[in-house]
Amino acid sequence: MKAQESTVLIENPLAGEELLVDAMYGPSRQAPRRPHAVTTRPAAPKPSHYKIVSISLYNEDIERLDRMVTELKRRGHYKANKSQLIRYALAQLDLAQIPKDALEP
Repeated sequence: MKAQESTVLIENPLAGEELLVDAMYGPSRQAPRRPHAVTTRPAAPKPSHYKIVSISLYNEDIERLDRMVTELKRRGHYKANKSQLIRYALAQLDLAQIPKDALEP
């Protein structure tokens, strides 16, 4: 059995179709399509001073956190947010003060 040869087109035979359509129906209202140019800009460097993490919290904990942020803002800490509050709480945490059964379900 003889293998079939494949033909690859270098140019699009329909590329000039817009000219024919414009000649028949008038110029189109859309801008002519140009081939999509591939831009190769370097990827932005990832920040090294923080990472985005995902944690699970119970709805009650999220509501409490939101109330605390709202209260901080009421007290004049206008840029307070959940991340800042959690970071502050972590900085204050003393692992030696956590009872063994406090983290049990």
